[in-house]
Amino acid sequence: MSEPLIGVSTYLEPAARWGVWELPAALLPAAYPRMIQRSGGLAVLLPPDAPARAAAAVARLDGLVIAGGADVEPALYGAERDFRTGPPAEERDIWETALIRAALERGTPLLGVCRGMQLLNVTLGGTLTQHLDGHGGPLGAAGALGSHPVVPVAGTLYASIVPEESAVPTYHHQCVRRLAPGLVASAHAADGTVEAVELPGSPWVLGVQWHPEMGEDLRLARALVAAATTSRPVAARAPLEGLAPPRRTGD
Repeated sequence: MSEPLIGVSTYLEPAARWGVWELPAALLPAAYPRMIQRSGGLAVLLPPDAPARAAAAVARLDGLVIAGGADVEPALYGAERDFRTGPPAEERDIWETALIRAALERGTPLLGVCRGMQLLNVTLGGTLTQHLDGHGGPLGAAGALGSHPVVPVAGTLYASIVPEESAVPTYHHQCVRRLAPGLVASAHAADGTVEAVELPGSPWVLGVQWHPEMGEDLRLARALVAAATTSRPVAARAPLEGLAPPRRTGD
């Protein structure tokens, strides 16, 4: 069986520099595709696009990762903006919300990372705490990960993947405040902060508050890849329309 195709959402930045160029760019830390590749999947990047195209994109995938990044727009969960909330990323919010909905409707295995977990919660009707002390990220050195232990909740999907308390790489200042209907917490920090959420009854939907791509523990990514491999209907993936047929020798 071929390796499953795992889509990963990306940043959209007004300017990025490489070589002699400084241009608007859709980009993603290389740790994300490397995590998927090391776990047996094929990674494809999903830059922000028209939300109406999300269903077609997800139909071509075997699994989906919603990556970390900017704070979710508070208006999406009916809150006023805290002065410590970062600049909005409207294009990502709209596109990734559409991707999440498409994945849930299709039963595509889904992993939300940090912002991805928060957006999953918001998409399903939950709310966020806009600033949280003591969990790494903006409270420490810029760009420096923190680390703290998380404890799995017995009987959950996450606990079946990582059954023991474990230290995780972390960089965030927001978290789940009110869980969305249907979601359950599947891991907590020592102070009770929700560190993982999942959707019981779905094929495979999991969100984690930390950054597994920045660590060496591949169990989450391997579980996603395994779910993507076993859940896909091999002959049913949507065709890649618009591609020219292969050229024959001598054409």
